[in-house]
Amino acid sequence: MTLHASRAALLACAHLIPLGLSRKDAPTIEQLLEQHAENVKKALEGFDEKQAILTAEVTDLSQKMAQARRGAGNPVQPDSWGRTFVQAKSASFGQMGRSDRIGMELKATLTSSTADAPGSAGHLIVPERQQVMGMPSRRLTIRNLLNVKPVSSGTIERPKMTARPTGAAPVAEGALKPQSDLQFRLDTVPTRVIAHWVKASRQILEDEPQLESMIDVELRYGLALVEEAQLLHGDGTNQNLQGMMTVASALDPAVLDIASPNAIDKIGMAILQASLTDIPPDGIVMHPSDWWRIRLTKDADGKYILGDPGTMVEPSLFGLPVVATQSQTADNFLVGAFNSQTLYDRWSANVELGFVDNDFTRNLVTLLGEERVGFDPERPEALIKGTFSEA
Repeated sequence: MTLHASRAALLACAHLIPLGLSRKDAPTIEQLLEQHAENVKKALEGFDEKQAILTAEVTDLSQKMAQARRGAGNPVQPDSWGRTFVQAKSASFGQMGRSDRIGMELKATLTSSTADAPGSAGHLIVPERQQVMGMPSRRLTIRNLLNVKPVSSGTIERPKMTARPTGAAPVAEGALKPQSDLQFRLDTVPTRVIAHWVKASRQILEDEPQLESMIDVELRYGLALVEEAQLLHGDGTNQNLQGMMTVASALDPAVLDIASPNAIDKIGMAILQASLTDIPPDGIVMHPSDWWRIRLTKDADGKYILGDPGTMVEPSLFGLPVVATQSQTADNFLVGAFNSQTLYDRWSANVELGFVDNDFTRNLVTLLGEERVGFDPERPEALIKGTFSEA
């Protein structure tokens, strides 16, 4: 023990000497140190006991808080059948022999059955519902080929020149100069309404907002589908539009003297025939099956003439884009100056919601999709149609 530590111990023990004792009755230094050490030991033991109690209380409090958190977010799971069996039979395990058996009777086995019988829990299973899957939609492209103009009237009057001044000729000095004439015609293009509607309850539209947007999309798609068919094949009677296939000129085989022309030859002949009208063609419309028949054409060496299968080939022939659409009938094609034909938009496609008849009192809603358009090809002579088959 160092001198400093010895002095500190003596000072700590000085208060243990009672007052009034003589020097000879006073305890020795060794006795004082032993007594001090005993007091320190008792104090430390009391501190250890208090620390153990405090530690136990903190641990218990932490466990209770953890249980409370689990109970708030994730309910305590019920004991499994195995744990229930062990808790019920644990008292008998110590008395069991090697050949002894303990059984546990289960009243009913829980299954996913929905029958009205013990153990049937199928009604507790909640299926996961995904987004509504709509039907596939065809790519509609004919409108994009045309010149589209909005109009503010239900009838469009279109003046059209039918004869131009072509009497010009070389004139001798002093001779009478030739006269030319102009001729015009006034065409009238009516607009037609294309429409359809569906009826739904207010409850289903409020409970399932996705349904209303789907109805809107599907009603507009239905209008566009009919419009494209009318633009190609409408016969112009009653409320039908005048379609391009019904007014186009047929392919003239005499435009080029080609013996047994194939599909590509016929497209080239149609392009030439349209070009001879002084209105350059800008597109080709055919069915997808006809385009792929052309795309898969091979030469005598077995090579694809429009490019290898590993290359991306834009649908085009002789520099004109090919529009492959199912709105065109198979084995038929249409070549022409589509941008010279005008589609008049009186009402753009829209969807309206309202009450019809007694809808209000029945909590029903009528959703109406409609458009109003006018179409009559301005340059029918620049449209050439034909078939791929020999017949």
